[in-house]
Amino acid sequence: MVKPPAAFEKDEVIVKNRLRPKDAATLVLVRRDRDGPRVLMGQRHGNMAFMANKFVFPGGRVDPGDQRILLGGDLRPHVAERLTKDANAQRARGFALAAIRETFEEAGILVGEPVQKLPRTRAPAWRKFFAHGVAPRLDAFEFIARAITPPNRTRRFDARFFMADAETIAHTLDARDNEELLTPSWLTLAEARALDLPSITRVVLDEVEARIGDGADAARPVPFFRFRGGKSQVDFL
Repeated sequence: MVKPPAAFEKDEVIVKNRLRPKDAATLVLVRRDRDGPRVLMGQRHGNMAFMANKFVFPGGRVDPGDQRILLGGDLRPHVAERLTKDANAQRARGFALAAIRETFEEAGILVGEPVQKLPRTRAPAWRKFFAHGVAPRLDAFEFIARAITPPNRTRRFDARFFMADAETIAHTLDARDNEELLTPSWLTLAEARALDLPSITRVVLDEVEARIGDGADAARPVPFFRFRGGKSQVDFL
């Protein structure tokens, strides 16, 4: 049984004004090693206003340019169906593309495939991405969770969590300093759980482990964590 994250409401400082959550996306990359599955995570800088020093998966806010990228193929039907319950198809693709862009920006990892012809874009981050001759790839994504930051927090996000196999990585840049994540690392699930994690990240780790055990189960429901009437609840998409 999936339960709402018990400490979800304690992850951020409470503020008086309720902020409208901004769309965000996160990508959980899974590498299947001999000693078991590993996930890509990194530690946020201590000077960050949101979840400082916490270990997280790569992710962040959806940008307008993410919805204008036409490459990457189509989301699988069961993924698109769940994402479009309250968003149009273009916006749904934008969620997944934002997860790819954020993974590139935060971890120097390009999820996709090499192509000969790449589109022009005004978005600086996507120009840098395309400079490596790689196009994003969406057909290997699973939509595994959604969570809205509780009301009265310093930052609020409506985050979609995606999962993909590390085999979808087309290119990895050399290690470099980053403004958000410190040295992204591949961690076993046990190693990840021993770190200082946001409560929602712990819940998503449980979902990742369950999906690895189930295999590619398109029928598995997607948990949706949010607050209603001052109480945390979980629905399923």
